[in-house]
Amino acid sequence: MGQPVVHFEIGGRDGEQLQGFYAGLFDWNLTVAEDLDNYAGVCAEEGGIGGGLMTTTEDMPPNHVTIYIQVDDLHAYLDKAEGLGGKTIVPPMLIRDDVGSIAMFSDPSGNCIGLYKAPEGKND
Repeated sequence: MGQPVVHFEIGGRDGEQLQGFYAGLFDWNLTVAEDLDNYAGVCAEEGGIGGGLMTTTEDMPPNHVTIYIQVDDLHAYLDKAEGLGGKTIVPPMLIRDDVGSIAMFSDPSGNCIGLYKAPEGKND
């Protein structure tokens, strides 16, 4: 089996507005993490994956939609993506010890894709 898509993310300059919009539109249950700049986790529903709603920062494009694929080695997959014509956008970075780490790359068409590595001992 290939690597699974485990998370999605939607961002914009007004994260609070996005939270209200998507919670109202799809009845999504949100959990806001104040320690992560009010990042709102979207609870996974039956048959779906969880995700997040965020406020984009000035160093990011104003609109942001991406998916995250779970991998066991962020560096190895960034290297593999670059070997296939992609480009590293965000090098590996720890989100929190209990959350895990991410990295991001752009594919040859310029789509931004995230990679996710679970904390040691956690596979989801």
